[in-house]
Amino acid sequence: MREEPFQPCVYLMASRRNGTLYCGSTSSPVRRIWQHREGMGSVFTRKYRVNRLVWYEFHGQMSAALKRELQIKEWRRRWKLELIETANPDWRDLYEDWF
Repeated sequence: MREEPFQPCVYLMASRRNGTLYCGSTSSPVRRIWQHREGMGSVFTRKYRVNRLVWYEFHGQMSAALKRELQIKEWRRRWKLELIETANPDWRDLYEDWF
């Protein structure tokens, strides 16, 4: 995998439509999502097979991405589902769009 530029990002991954959700942030989104998809991301995503990128948001600073991640993690599940549905109503795996 080639080196990617520094790009702060917050993202939501899902096991399937309306399935288990995971919220994270990274400075290397392509690499990090690839790690989740390959089972090398986190214990949680590996255990619950959370490997579909369903929403993401880029930020200019990593501190802003971390702040947004913490904000989203405090949200009710319904609000997270609405965020996904607004941007990605078909729950497509957005990682595939990057290639």
